[in-house]
Amino acid sequence: MSDDTRDDDRAAAADEAAAANPAPTAGSRRPQAPVRRLSSRRRFIRSAFLIGGVLGLAMLGYVPVAGAHRSRLRPPGALEEADFLSSCIKCGQCVQVCPVAAIRLDDIDSGFGIGVPSIDARAQACDFSCDAVQCILACPTGSLTYRKPASLATRPGMPLARAPLLKAKAKDAEPTLNLPERIGVARLSRPDSCLAVLGKGFRGQARGAGFRGRLRYVERDRWRPVAVRDHPYDRDLCNLCVSECPIGDAITMLATVAADGSRQHRPQVLEQCVGCGVCEMICPVDPAAIVIDARQPWEG
Repeated sequence: MSDDTRDDDRAAAADEAAAANPAPTAGSRRPQAPVRRLSSRRRFIRSAFLIGGVLGLAMLGYVPVAGAHRSRLRPPGALEEADFLSSCIKCGQCVQVCPVAAIRLDDIDSGFGIGVPSIDARAQACDFSCDAVQCILACPTGSLTYRKPASLATRPGMPLARAPLLKAKAKDAEPTLNLPERIGVARLSRPDSCLAVLGKGFRGQARGAGFRGRLRYVERDRWRPVAVRDHPYDRDLCNLCVSECPIGDAITMLATVAADGSRQHRPQVLEQCVGCGVCEMICPVDPAAIVIDARQPWEG
């Protein structure tokens, strides 16, 4: 066979192959094999999860910022917030010595100061069952202190007029607490739901059978706090915020006579309020009619 004949055969074979497999035109794409499509989909999913994870971790940094607007109730003797946050080493010693477990360490959703001690008064208030404010004694850095250094400023309205009288120590030779400043102040925030204002009494468990808070009832046990649910009440007029307050002359029940001659009652917070939170914890209505304004001064 001549060379010309062979060339003609090769050209004919090439034309047949081109006709069977036309070259892709502009705007068209050769279809991918199923395996390659699956691999591309997996790469996309992995990339999406990776990007989502990175963004999620980045957003965690804003969680404390979101909670920073909430004012936290600090343990007794706490320095002003900026000084407290800068000096507390988050050791947890104050948590360990609290007899009613009122102090807890803040989590990431609590605002700035992760691991710093605070008190949720509604869940468990500080009732001074320790008598000597042991959290201050346990603090190794002076973040909780009996006396502030002279170099640190004290806001007006934070110092107490006199040493607070602890009701449980009323018969002791020294019945006062070594606590020169308040940690907050109580406020009747919802008078329309206060049982005393409504002229109602209260009978039963103050916070229900499921409440786990504890309180020192001196008539039952001078030293061991008792579960609130194990101490039912029977009051013709609700006055739990007054009767259970551990500090003398911190709150009273103000009685007035209305124009129609009827007697009306209203809890009245006094200057000796230290902001311990017992009134908020023991209030039987939900949400509590009386609350603690953390780190707020006495304004009269």
